Amino acid sequence: MTKPPNILWICTDQQRFDTIHALGNPHIRTPNLDRLVSEGVAFANAYSQSPVCTPSRACFLTGRYPRTTRCRQNGQRIPEDEVLVTRMLAEEGWDCGLVGKLHLAPCEPRVCTYEDRIDDGYRVFWWSHHPNPDWPQNDYIDWLARQGVEWDDYYQPVRNGYQTYPGMPSDLHQTTWCAEKTIEFMGEQRDRPWLMSVNPFDPHHPFDPPEEYLKRYDPDAVPAPAYRPGELDNKPGFQRVDHQGAYGGHGPAVAKLTERQQREVVAAYYAMIELIDDQVGRILDALEATGQRENTIILFHSDHGEMLGDHGLLLKGPYFYDCAVKVPLIVSWPGRFEQGLRSDALVELTDLAPTLMEACGLPVPKRMQGRSFLPILTGEADPSRHRDSVYCESYNALTSHGPSAQATMYFDGRHKLCVYHVTDEGELYDLQNDPQEFVNLWDEPAHKDLKLDLLRRCLHRTALTVDPEPERIAGW
Repeated sequence: MTKPPNILWICTDQQRFDTIHALGNPHIRTPNLDRLVSEGVAFANAYSQSPVCTPSRACFLTGRYPRTTRCRQNGQRIPEDEVLVTRMLAEEGWDCGLVGKLHLAPCEPRVCTYEDRIDDGYRVFWWSHHPNPDWPQNDYIDWLARQGVEWDDYYQPVRNGYQTYPGMPSDLHQTTWCAEKTIEFMGEQRDRPWLMSVNPFDPHHPFDPPEEYLKRYDPDAVPAPAYRPGELDNKPGFQRVDHQGAYGGHGPAVAKLTERQQREVVAAYYAMIELIDDQVGRILDALEATGQRENTIILFHSDHGEMLGDHGLLLKGPYFYDCAVKVPLIVSWPGRFEQGLRSDALVELTDLAPTLMEACGLPVPKRMQGRSFLPILTGEADPSRHRDSVYCESYNALTSHGPSAQATMYFDGRHKLCVYHVTDEGELYDLQNDPQEFVNLWDEPAHKDLKLDLLRRCLHRTALTVDPEPERIAGW
């Protein structure tokens, strides 16, 4: 390799897999992500290893599973001895920067004034966990202040009970700030490769896009959430409770929303993603204008999904439906990676770090548990095959669900098993015949043998997530 590549790493927050026009959603406008799809490899079956932020982010930044990193919950701090891929690259000469969210430590104002960092490799750290100015230190709010703008003067949400309302104007939005700082970072003069982590808070709730974007989506023209009345009757009890909105006020209750209100949530969510798309377009244009596009790897993905009313649920929790754990993933490097390729292979977000290491010509450390999919990107491997299964976990990842939050998911590309370890409840879906996961087969006698086999395979996957370190140095 004559010149090491730059890396533009864009990770949105809580974006479902089915929110890109070019990948099958006719109701959303994403021309810049569509362009990225045409210039790279889009993975149709990319899965997060946790349905909430901190465990997922710890996972894809280390290439290790949440239970291995010991960073299994929101509200935890990643241990000091975990090594992020950004630190590895920084030690190899990459100039690393971040804008927006990191969330590898508690991010509540009552316990911190700024995110507590380990040695993460970022020289530049423009931090804003979420736009609301809860922290004494928040680089986004400082940016607003330098323009003479006070958050409370512009952000006046209408409290309608389901978190959907116009938010900050687009030119003052946190997503726009992320793009501004990214363009600034990419424009710096340097004689070494760079990595920029771009982490906007959107489309995480509340559903508050700029008013001009909100007006672009007619709630009556977007699809209603995928929900069948009665489908939760034989599913885990906490889902029925969440449907009614009783768990700790974590989110609005779908059962208490009209269909029109549910569609308004979808419309606002799409509007937030369109703003992200516009800002991605600005970043891509700046990358090309500075002559760096040909030597820059671009990753676009999200940390986990959003229920968005599907199955009568909103936001996130210990849910393993595809809308909660399946995410968009696009990878592009002109002239080096395949263009316009759609891969149906099962991939995990654990696979991102080893793929980046290998693409940069660096050895993949043994502690990484992910599996590089670089051969798919370069056209040297079958794009339909990578993993035989994907694995996901929720071990008290949020505090509002009690024992039901101890759960593991195993998916082999057709059958999905969800095991709740403190109760006798579970879920089993046949996605070939039931792609929207309406029918729970867990207690069906006809599927007893299948369930037993899946439980065995799930146990094997759990055992194989044991930490590969420390390395064995003697035979006995």
